[in-house]
Amino acid sequence: MRAKATGRVLHDPKGGSFRFDAGAVCLDFAHTGGEGRYAVFETLHEEVDLGEWLAQPPLGAVMTVPVTARELAAAKALRQAIWDAAHARAAQSPLPAEAVGIINRAAAEAPLIPELAADGTTAGWAPPVRATQALSTLAREMIELLSGPLSERIRECASDNCPLVFVDTSRPGARRWCAMERCGNRHKLRALRARQATDP
Repeated sequence: MRAKATGRVLHDPKGGSFRFDAGAVCLDFAHTGGEGRYAVFETLHEEVDLGEWLAQPPLGAVMTVPVTARELAAAKALRQAIWDAAHARAAQSPLPAEAVGIINRAAAEAPLIPELAADGTTAGWAPPVRATQALSTLAREMIELLSGPLSERIRECASDNCPLVFVDTSRPGARRWCAMERCGNRHKLRALRARQATDP
């Protein structure tokens, strides 16, 4: 990864949006949609959608080769594998073998290659830039996350109805919510109402 800043704005299909920082680009990617009941959150409808997501900071991988339908399918498979593995780790459960296999296969592809600009002060990705390379880079980040010191800090939002998963990069390791402006504030409001209901 070229930059440490992570996080994206997530949109609720019922309206509203909020900024969610999963603490890792691969986990941000895991929140671009999903299968089953998460299909309503899908953002990667077409090949161009994947290209646009990958081109955004911090990854900043602007495709020089158009994304293919096969790469879009591979991206969704990797996304699901990252989601499943992150939730398993957050629950302190064994990682699903299928998810591990998908992540490893994606990581086995050639990754993005960093390239220093002529001025020597900025960097980009050496062309050609393909989606398969970007997916490999995301898979490798997930492998580092799962096998590194932050592995024990992969958590699911403490709200009983929010499945968002993140890596707690805060110094005290006390992050509980996907975002204070969302589930954190809802929890505070519920707690306040509960106290008011019990006050004489």
